[in-house]
Amino acid sequence: MIPAPLPPDLESRRSQMFPVLDARDQEHMLRFGEVRHVPDGECLVAAGQPGPGMFVVVRGRVAISRRDGLGHSILIVEDGPGQFLGEVAQLSGRPSLVDAHAVGEVEVLVIPPHRLRALMVAEANLGERIMRALILRRVGLLETGAGGPVLVGPPESAGRVRLEGFLSRNGHPYLALDPEQGGEAALLIERYAPRVEEFPLVVCPDGSVLKNPSESTLARTLGLLPEGAFETHYDVAVVGAGPAGLSTAVYAASEGLRVLVLDQRAFGGQAGASSRIENYLGFPTGITGQALTARAYVQAQKFGVEMAIPAQVATLRCADPDASLALELTDGRTVRTRTVVVASGARYRRPALANLAQFEGRGVFYWASPIEARMCDGEEVVLVGGGNSAGQAAVFLANHARRVRVLVRGPELAASMSSYLVERLAASPRIELLLETEVVALAGSDERGLRSVRWRHLPSGREEEHEVRHLFLFIGADPATDWLTGCGVALDAKGFVRTGVAPGEQPLHAEAWAAIGRAPFALETTLPGVFAIGDARSDSVKRVGAAIGEGSAVVSQVHSCLASTRASESRRASTQGPPHALR
Repeated sequence: MIPAPLPPDLESRRSQMFPVLDARDQEHMLRFGEVRHVPDGECLVAAGQPGPGMFVVVRGRVAISRRDGLGHSILIVEDGPGQFLGEVAQLSGRPSLVDAHAVGEVEVLVIPPHRLRALMVAEANLGERIMRALILRRVGLLETGAGGPVLVGPPESAGRVRLEGFLSRNGHPYLALDPEQGGEAALLIERYAPRVEEFPLVVCPDGSVLKNPSESTLARTLGLLPEGAFETHYDVAVVGAGPAGLSTAVYAASEGLRVLVLDQRAFGGQAGASSRIENYLGFPTGITGQALTARAYVQAQKFGVEMAIPAQVATLRCADPDASLALELTDGRTVRTRTVVVASGARYRRPALANLAQFEGRGVFYWASPIEARMCDGEEVVLVGGGNSAGQAAVFLANHARRVRVLVRGPELAASMSSYLVERLAASPRIELLLETEVVALAGSDERGLRSVRWRHLPSGREEEHEVRHLFLFIGADPATDWLTGCGVALDAKGFVRTGVAPGEQPLHAEAWAAIGRAPFALETTLPGVFAIGDARSDSVKRVGAAIGEGSAVVSQVHSCLASTRASESRRASTQGPPHALR
C-alpha cells in the first residue's frame, strides 16, 4: 500500500512531521517508558480507542493508517526505527485518531501520557521536536478530516453548522458530506431516513450513527470528555477556556498545581472566533484567534492541565464540611477544588427581535468562522456592530461575500473601533457602512431559514428591507456570571465580578476575612479562594492581551491563597490538639 500524499502546505515539512531520532535521543527517552515486543499484525492502537501513549519504534516497522466510520482506510506513513507514533491526543490520553499495526515483529518503547509530558519538560530540545511533530500531525488530520466523525446533511442545516462549529473550534477533525451529491451520503440517508430535524447524521469512527446529537453527546461518543477527571481534588478549577482561562491554566500547571479547565462550548472563547488579531504583541502580520488560542490549548496539555469541554457549571458551592469549594455541573457531576478562577467571560448579546431565536443557526450568527464564510460566498450579508470584533469580521467576510453592509447605531466608529480597522473598512469596495441604523425585523421560515432583513435609519425613521440570507450580530456581550448567584461572590450593577478592595476601604464580609487573617488579593472576589479575571471581572480591560496578563498575574495570588490556607489549617490543628483517643 502506498502512503497517501500530504496536503501541499505540509509536504515541505514532512521531515518535521516524521523525524528520525538518533541513538542518543532514544537513550534519553528510555527512562520515561518501557520496551514492549509486538508480534506481526498486532494492533498497537485503534482509532476511537484510548491508547497507552506514544510509541517509539526501536526495531521493525509500524503502519499508520487513517479510517472513518464509513470503512475507508488509507495508509498515512510507515514508521521505522527511530520514528515515533502519536499526535496531540497522546498528551492527554484521549482516543487515538489513527490505527497502528505491526509490520513483522516489532519492538517499541511505550511512553504513557504523563511520562511524555515529563519528557518534553525535562528534555527541552528533544521535547521541542516532538511537540512540533505532534502539532503538525494534528494539522494534517484536520486538513484531511482523518480520524474524526462524518457529518451527513445539507450544508446549511442548523444542526450541521452547529456541529461543524463545535468540532472545528475544538480542533477536532471531521468530514462533512452533502446527501444531494449522491454516493455514500445518499445511501446513509436512505438507510436511516432521518427527518429534517434529525440532520445531520453523524457517523463516528467506531461505526455508530447519531442523529443530530448535542455537543455533549458527540463529545462523549468521541471520548473528548474526561470521565474520571472529577474524582480528583484540584488545586485550581478554571471556569472558562478563553485567553484568560488558558493563560491561568498554563502558568498554574507549569508551576506544579493540579488544574482543571471547564468550558461549555469550546476553547478560545470570543477571541477564538476572531478572524484576525493584528494588535497583539509579537504578531506583526496578525494571527487568527483560533490559531492563538489553539497554541495555548496544546501548551496547557503539555503541562498536564485537564480539559472538560463541553461542561457547563450550574452553581458554585462553598459550604462543604472539608472547607473546599465545589462546582456543581448541569449534568449532576461535582468538581471539588481548593480555589476557583472565574474566567467565564461574556455571552453574546441578542437584540430584541421577536423571531430572532427562530433563525439562530439558520441565517443568524454570532461569529464569523470559515464555516460561515463558505456559506456566504458571492452573496450579500448584513453585519451589526461597531467594535473591533465586528470590524475584523467585516473585513474577513468581505473576502467571500459580494457585499457586506455594516450597521452601526452610533454616529461614528472611532470611539469603539481601532483606527486601523476603521481605515480598512473604508478602503474596502465590498463594505458599505450604515451609521445610526438598526435592524428592526427578520423574515423567513423554518424550512428555508432567514430570507430578508429590515433596518431603520434612526434620524430619519426611513426603513429598508433587503433579501439577505446571512445576518451577523456583534453588538457586545453580557457577563456570563449567573452561575455565581447566591454563593457570596459580589457582582456590580451590570453583573461583572467585583475583585479586591480600594485603599482605605473595608472588604465586604469583613468578618470572614478577619477570621482568615488577611484581606482579599487584587484579583480575589468577596469569597476567599475565588478569583475573577478577564471579561467577567468588573473594570477589566476587554482586550486579549489584558486577559492573558490577568491570567498570568492571578497564579501568584492563587499560590499565596493556598499558602495562607495551609497556614490557617495548621494553626487550627495545633490549637485543637490531638484526637481524644491519642491523648
